[in-house]
Amino acid sequence: MKLLALLIGLLIERLATHLFHWRDLRWLDHIIDRGIRLASKLSSWPAIVPALVLAFLLVAPILLVRIFIGNEFGGVPYFVLAIIVLFFSLGPKDIGEEVDDYCSALEADDEQRIIEAAAALLEAEVPDDTEERIRRVEGAVCIEANNRLFAVIFWFVLLGPVGAWFYRVADLIRRRAVFLAAQSADTEDTIELQREAVENLHGLLAWIPARLTAAVYGMAGSFDGARSAWKTVDSDALLTLSEHSERLLARVGTGALLLETEAGETDSERGIRGATAANGLVFRSFVIWAAVIAIMTLHGSFA
Repeated sequence: MKLLALLIGLLIERLATHLFHWRDLRWLDHIIDRGIRLASKLSSWPAIVPALVLAFLLVAPILLVRIFIGNEFGGVPYFVLAIIVLFFSLGPKDIGEEVDDYCSALEADDEQRIIEAAAALLEAEVPDDTEERIRRVEGAVCIEANNRLFAVIFWFVLLGPVGAWFYRVADLIRRRAVFLAAQSADTEDTIELQREAVENLHGLLAWIPARLTAAVYGMAGSFDGARSAWKTVDSDALLTLSEHSERLLARVGTGALLLETEAGETDSERGIRGATAANGLVFRSFVIWAAVIAIMTLHGSFA
């Protein structure tokens, strides 16, 4: 039942692109912002406690519905719940479409569109250096594939719709905490402590799926390139747990691509080839994930 719900949820995610705006969940921003600001006033508490409470409150409705429906009526209500929750947990945006937008901007040589499309993938400021931007975009595709797809699948396999939604909630809280901390003038503000706490919460949830995804990148691309990149030690001790996972995914993913600039290749051509190759790596990795889940189902490990 889980496998069928997962397959249908992913199929809807592929086909119902016109419904993706529903997954922005902007109406939750106000709730999350109030929760973070309230938590920042509880300075006597460990910062992780309010973060967990906020996440639990947002997950509680799905958990209560799951408990209420149980396995009644042959599991059909659970099946429907799983598909709905998966749809809202994946994404919110489609990586393939964003890669297409980026490549179209490169083909048109439209600098403004290139920056906007790159920013959508990086979810950060776009580097001025063209080579650095190309490299960062390739890594961002590998990072976002785990954040938007593979980590959600992992937690769905492990804990069903509650697990998938819990991961998405942790990511939503993390994004809003980063935004609020950036708006705060005082870096020592308690909102900054909340940002670190929710980043660590997200990092804990992303730690295992990030490493599974990195391993799959090695199988879907150049194994030697991925292995060499994995062995590279990240010496920045100031990174959060989430940032360590993201750097690993970017490093191993681009290592698995094993791309080099070809003779006579323009920056635009190199950027298109790199982004397209990264998107292809993600697709092949998804096929491997699906095959593993199918095998688990056949052996009864994934009911």
